Amino acid sequence: MTPSLRTDRLALDPYAPEDEDDFVALFQDERVSRWMGDGPTPEAEDRALFGRIFTKVYAQGLFDVWAVRQDGRLVGHAEIKPTPETGGHEIIYALAPEAWGSGLGTEIAEAIIAHGFTTLGLTEVHATVAAENDASLRLLTRLGFTHTRDVKEDNGGTTRVLRRGR
Repeated sequence: MTPSLRTDRLALDPYAPEDEDDFVALFQDERVSRWMGDGPTPEAEDRALFGRIFTKVYAQGLFDVWAVRQDGRLVGHAEIKPTPETGGHEIIYALAPEAWGSGLGTEIAEAIIAHGFTTLGLTEVHATVAAENDASLRLLTRLGFTHTRDVKEDNGGTTRVLRRGR
């Protein structure tokens, strides 16, 4: 069961079914989705993804996924999960554009990194970031991540793989 996490300004809690519209709105915002997976997807795919959080991820205890809230309002999404691309556990986070530049991304990343090291007992965590996503690359570098390799994507883009040890 995904535990709740707290930072100075944020609550990271498991999603509730009533979060679906806010989740979809976050992932449908192209300023956010351009950095997630393969980029923007149809709304129906985001709704199906939200459903799988309950029917697969939470039901099977696969990994931790959180709704990120500030003052009760959904402002982001976070995960930590094993991925073959990194050969370890990857942190994933997304923040609504209206919350960019306020330090909340750092709070989210620090919370899930700490969860990985303390609760999950990991000795390292990874992140994958589009080479053009300067803001996330700067944030992760400030948090002690180092670049380990690049992956050339089928669409011609480059994904940076980063690692941080305990």
